[in-house]
Amino acid sequence: MTSKINFSDITTGRYGLALYELAQENSEIDKIEMEAKNIMELLQKNSDFKNMVTNPTNKKEEQTGAIKSITEKFKFSVTFTKFLCLLCFKRRLFFLERILISFLKIISKSRGEIDAELLSSKKIEPNELENIQKELSENFTSKIKLNYKHDPSLIGGLVIKLGSIMIDTSIKNKLKRLKIKMIEA
Repeated sequence: MTSKINFSDITTGRYGLALYELAQENSEIDKIEMEAKNIMELLQKNSDFKNMVTNPTNKKEEQTGAIKSITEKFKFSVTFTKFLCLLCFKRRLFFLERILISFLKIISKSRGEIDAELLSSKKIEPNELENIQKELSENFTSKIKLNYKHDPSLIGGLVIKLGSIMIDTSIKNKLKRLKIKMIEA
């Protein structure tokens, strides 16, 4: 099985690594991690900001001005502000979301964390999520970083994806297996 790595994957990986190295050099990893998460949230919730970032027809001066006003408003670090302005100058701002995802993955990997996805048919309270995360961390002897999503289509139960391991206790999956058995019979 071959994997195709294209220019954008290489570019986003390199910029993500560069941001990580800058943050580490300036002892600002935790601060810049929070700032990156804030920008990611802003990208998801504000369509005007997302359009400003992803639209290649926007002039770099406009993008730089918008980035500077946002970083001033949210009191972002000088390092992160300069990095975002560099992306504007190099016309790479449209890669912002992927660069930040790469950056956050590098941080997670450096901490020895393993990403896991949890899907649940019912909304799970934060304390329950913490208990699930703690139990998974103990079972896999690594710190588990849990990404939780509520999925009512599961009807009941949970689905946990951890690397190549998938634990599916959902009623939806049980009904699917039952349907297959009935067809085969």
